Amino acid sequence: MPPKPGAPACQGQACALQSCLNKNTYSPEKCESSIRDLYKCCAVFYASTNDEGESTACPMPSVTRRWLKAHIPDSG
Repeated sequence: MPPKPGAPACQGQACALQSCLNKNTYSPEKCESSIRDLYKCCAVFYASTNDEGESTACPMPSVTRRWLKAHIPDSG
């Protein structure tokens, strides 16, 4: 589903993560794919804006890169 016009970048992935956490009593280990999807989306968003973009759905660019490096070794 395409994002709503004016919606923050990666809002769909953030909502999917929140739904997963709610469904699984806030057990992040059960939502790893949703977490990964959100961070990957944020990385693409930041890359497309030269780290200048802002989204309430994404952690700041340095946090995004650090998480991806720690959890997806080939990402950076």
